[in-house]
Amino acid sequence: MESSVDGVLVEQTELGYGVLAIRSFQVDDVVGEVQGEWIDDPDYSSDYCIDMGGDLSLEPRAPYRFLNHSCEPNCEFISWAKADGEKESVWLCATRQVQAGEPLTIDYCWPAETAIRCLCGSPRCRGWIVDPDELDQLPLAT
Repeated sequence: MESSVDGVLVEQTELGYGVLAIRSFQVDDVVGEVQGEWIDDPDYSSDYCIDMGGDLSLEPRAPYRFLNHSCEPNCEFISWAKADGEKESVWLCATRQVQAGEPLTIDYCWPAETAIRCLCGSPRCRGWIVDPDELDQLPLAT
């Protein structure tokens, strides 16, 4: 699968699919709007869904469903409520300068009960894909 949109490209990586920048982004640049299906179900879960709080999740479509985790991410999701009562808009924004060809990443911040080992390789890797505030809730690794 290779598809490009909004200055990004979905491409196979060593960890599966990932999103690469095909142009540079500056701090606070909007990379693109995250489109997808809004799901109002407290029991809904998937490998890609974004928890929007309460019972609401966003199941993103490509390309942003393929964002990989990093403990030192270069992007984050920003959401804005719409005045007309529609669902809010979700945008991917750069948190630092991103060069063309660089993978775009976010911090998944998973709860401790769903944490898995992290393979991001960043210098400040926590060793787990977990919310930094819940790192102390993980059992000691053996």
